[in-house]
Amino acid sequence: FLRKQMESIRKELGEDDASVVEEYRTKIEEAGMPEHAREQAEKELGRLERMGEQSAESTVIRTYLDWLIAVPWSKRSDERLDPAGAREQLDADHAGLEDVKDRIVEYIAVKKLRQERGIDEDKRSGAILTLIGPPGTGKTSIGESIAKATGREFVRMSLGGVRDEAEIRGHRRTYIGALPGRLVRALRDAGTMNPVIMLDEVDKVGADWRGDPSAALLEVLDPAQNHSFRDHYLDVELDLSQVLFIATANIADTIPGPLLDRMEVIRFDGYTTSEKVAIARGYLWPRQVERNGLKPEEVTVSDEILTAVATEYTREAGVRQLERELGTLLRKTATRIASGEAQPPVVIDLDAVRDALGRQKHFQESAIRTAVPGVATGLAVTGAGGDVLFVEATAMQGKPGLTLTGQLGDVMKESGQIALSYVRGHADELGIEPSAFEDHSFHIHVPAGAIPKDGPSAGVTMVTALASLLSRRAVKHTAGMTGEVTLQGRVLPIGGVKQKVLAAHAAGLTDVVLPERNRGDLDDVPQEVRDAMKFHFAMTIDEVLGAALEPAPLRSAA
Repeated sequence: FLRKQMESIRKELGEDDASVVEEYRTKIEEAGMPEHAREQAEKELGRLERMGEQSAESTVIRTYLDWLIAVPWSKRSDERLDPAGAREQLDADHAGLEDVKDRIVEYIAVKKLRQERGIDEDKRSGAILTLIGPPGTGKTSIGESIAKATGREFVRMSLGGVRDEAEIRGHRRTYIGALPGRLVRALRDAGTMNPVIMLDEVDKVGADWRGDPSAALLEVLDPAQNHSFRDHYLDVELDLSQVLFIATANIADTIPGPLLDRMEVIRFDGYTTSEKVAIARGYLWPRQVERNGLKPEEVTVSDEILTAVATEYTREAGVRQLERELGTLLRKTATRIASGEAQPPVVIDLDAVRDALGRQKHFQESAIRTAVPGVATGLAVTGAGGDVLFVEATAMQGKPGLTLTGQLGDVMKESGQIALSYVRGHADELGIEPSAFEDHSFHIHVPAGAIPKDGPSAGVTMVTALASLLSRRAVKHTAGMTGEVTLQGRVLPIGGVKQKVLAAHAAGLTDVVLPERNRGDLDDVPQEVRDAMKFHFAMTIDEVLGAALEPAPLRSAA
């Protein structure tokens, strides 16, 4: 009797179950779901109709239906398939990055031809681009430019520190507080089925007892599988083949192999000084002028001053620190104008730079460091880009042995052992007295000692440092080198050539010794850097030493 009364009251208020069910039925009709999703929605709606609003499970079903309707099943952005226009947009937003721009233009051109010629859209034609490079090189910001150039919606998903597989695939509906995964939420936020989704920091995905998110990403990022992606919460197939996925990472080493295999890698290797100045002039300076409350005509700066800031106050592959330094410079200028100390227009000169940013932070120190035998200049790649590495060697009276310091990894320690064995085994050819090894222990140190280092590419540098020490021939202060070495003295190829060459150029080196098999990698290095440097390609250690060591030994103090 009470239930009948409740029903009549609900009807009078317009809140009866029938109206709720009809509302959902209308929404399902309008959602444009594919057949399999619609069947699932109608099945759940039937359950809701049978059990009524009083049931404890009705809220769960309504939440599920809300999510199913929120997916933009039939909505797609109208793409602008104009390769020339897209190139103009990308060039306007970013300087350099030719490889990425070319790949996006190719993607748009192929899609345009397929559409014009009526070729059926292949479910497996989705593109998964992965931009790998140091911080501050513009990986994340280019995603927005790509979305703008193609006329798609843009959604960013940060994967840094994600450890739960349910973040990707969603929770099962049986759990309290269950939610769909981030991909379903990204599609809902975009409002279309063909957005640009940026998977930021894919190399920093973790794994623990809650599952491995990188393994869950395998299905998402595989063009052969993602047309039928199944979220645990929705439990219906979702077509992700129309999505343009762009992943970003700082280093490729920490991305699991099977995941990396599904990605199309484009490397960002950093900028030359002239590119940094062009970026500062066209993008960073105008942005910082506006952020600091100034007008463009109130403050001016020359390219020479921008070059000085880029080379003397930053040593990075990207431009993030450069933008911070320019921001500091403009804040000081804004303070002077606001307090009446200076009247616009203000011209930034070197004195103003020194006053705002302090003393010079980076120096070209290879000439000082390599002035004595036993110090060689190596080239390395870190998570922040290329860097110059000094390897120091010394010999002491005592029990024969080798000490290695500088927080070296196992591979680098092995390179030190190989270097000593090679130099001992070829002492005659190198002009070293055999007695130099008797009752002597050797110590190899790689500053900076507080930074962990590993990798095989310091092998030739360690051999050169020991050969320089024992033959008393100093290493040329203009020379930097990289390469893996074998016990037979062969020089093997290494990776990161472009980043290493850019670091050598920034450090003022003009001679670079590279493995012969890396000769082809020089094509990636900007022409202006190649013109400013001399490259020596080596197959054996003899060729490395011939290019790196001074011809005559230094006289001893005696």
